[in-house]
Amino acid sequence: MPTYLRPDSKPVVQFDPRLEISPFVLFRRLKEERGPRLIDVRAEPSERKLRGAEPLPGPDWRPSDDEEILLVDEDGSEALAWVEKLQAEGFERVKMLFGGLELYEFSLSPDVVGDDTFLERD
Repeated sequence: MPTYLRPDSKPVVQFDPRLEISPFVLFRRLKEERGPRLIDVRAEPSERKLRGAEPLPGPDWRPSDDEEILLVDEDGSEALAWVEKLQAEGFERVKMLFGGLELYEFSLSPDVVGDDTFLERD
């Protein structure tokens, strides 16, 4: 979730399709049962999580070249560092969830998309 400051010092958040997948695209792909492998990169677990997301296997983890990976966290701040690092190492099929789980939850109201949003709470 790249952010920059405008000349008046107001932050601007930009969606970068090279790094990110929108909550709506992820939701559609999960509904169609063709979602990527979900890796939760948060250092501390939270009550909010995506169904099927695995915890980060470790600090030295690297994905296989043949799988699509989506990194998730609370707001995109932790995942951005991981996706930039892994893509710089040549893992181009690694992306992050734009806005993290906060934006996913906000964007996908059960009133609009139905009860199953793939978001779970412990």
